[in-house]
Amino acid sequence: MSTRHSYIAIEGLIGAGKTTLARRLAELWGGRLVLEEFDDNPFLPRFYQQPERYAFSVELSFLAQRYHQLKRVTEQDLFSPVTIADYSIGKSLVFASATLAADEYALFLDLYRIMYADLPQPDLIVYLHLGLERVRERIKQRGRGYEQQIGAEYLLRLQERYMDHLQKSAGSKVLVVDLAETDLIRDPGAFERLLGLIDEEQAAGHRITAL
Repeated sequence: MSTRHSYIAIEGLIGAGKTTLARRLAELWGGRLVLEEFDDNPFLPRFYQQPERYAFSVELSFLAQRYHQLKRVTEQDLFSPVTIADYSIGKSLVFASATLAADEYALFLDLYRIMYADLPQPDLIVYLHLGLERVRERIKQRGRGYEQQIGAEYLLRLQERYMDHLQKSAGSKVLVVDLAETDLIRDPGAFERLLGLIDEEQAAGHRITAL
């Protein structure tokens, strides 16, 4: 089985199932898997404890990590039929816009544009949309101590910034999938429907659908 795309990025809030889906698609299509290295960010636990103090540090650190990782990927041999990543390069903008003060964000945006100007864009961005209650349930189930402090207001702000960013992603193909109560792991039919949606012909722009 194959796909028409060469580079797909999976997006969504914390606990939406990005990594699980990325692994499954890469295995299905024999593709190259790119997973975000967030565990290596020393500022993340401190950010959740003191957001205002560590926001710029954590966002700048993630910006550098994502850049170096994606730069390595583009320099590797391209023998894999497709690359599947559990984040898109625009993720940095989404989180920075939700956490940084206006002057910090302006500086961050300048750095972002310089660093990512030469990196490839995904053929398709798949955004997994979950209601906030399900997101919070997933965070609790994951059991990561520093994530348990994440508030509903912050998650809602991230969700709003994600939707705004995706709608403004000029030239990109964006598929927003409303999962509602669907479980892609336990519902084979839903997974097959998602595969069909991914491989449908789509013009550049923002499309919302439900499983």
